[in-house]
Amino acid sequence: MSEITQAKRVVVKVGTSTLTYENGKLNLRRVESLCRVLSDLQNGGREIVLVTSGAIGVGMGKLGLHDRPSETEKKQALAAVGQCELMFIYDKFFGEYSRTVAQVLLTGDVVDHDRSRKNVENTFAELIGMGIIPIVNENDTVGVDELVGSHIGDNDTLSAIVAQLTGADLLILLTDIDGLYTANPRIDPDARRIPYVAGVTEEVEALAGGAGTNRGTGGMATKVRAAKMVNAHGIPCCVMSGANPESLYRLFDGEQLGTVFGMKRREKM
Repeated sequence: MSEITQAKRVVVKVGTSTLTYENGKLNLRRVESLCRVLSDLQNGGREIVLVTSGAIGVGMGKLGLHDRPSETEKKQALAAVGQCELMFIYDKFFGEYSRTVAQVLLTGDVVDHDRSRKNVENTFAELIGMGIIPIVNENDTVGVDELVGSHIGDNDTLSAIVAQLTGADLLILLTDIDGLYTANPRIDPDARRIPYVAGVTEEVEALAGGAGTNRGTGGMATKVRAAKMVNAHGIPCCVMSGANPESLYRLFDGEQLGTVFGMKRREKM
């Protein structure tokens, strides 16, 4: 667990189902707790980058919609409404703990080209160096990759890309289930949590199952894929429950939580 307990630069991704209630409205108590814990971890010397889902889900809640629309244009409009609300809440809660945040919205074409990718890397480096917490989301208002299911496609994958862009020591995926299981724990009482995965194989990918909730686009399959991506760059990944953000303290204290993927050491340049 040393690569987790000693990780300095940490990318934390939180999903829509963790941030919101079933009706789509923000779970303010959980968001406040997340901001407090991340602020405290940064106070303790860690460098935090937050990748957040939730713009469309929050937009649905704000406008009183119960079902996620299928039309791309409507999802873009919901993202525009929800992103504004989401950043307002983050700025308020992080500000209460004397932390400055910055919004970073990315699209696939930005990270695909060397020059723009380098610009993004430089921006992250400057923000982190200034003690600012970057809050990252895919720009659904102008880019439809996530909305139509292509390229980046989901914020689990986005978080893996951000971990690489920032040179992170650890990726943490906070979700509505406490790790990868031998079967679907929602329907199989004999399902057992897998505490450690040494390498993502086809068998592991098969265990991950399918899509996520009505409010989000992810699921365990996208989390396993994100873990595989960062493991290839020597970055460990932990998939764990986001129901109680204070569990992050226990993780960094060395307690085994969720499912840890990889732990390969990076090759020295």
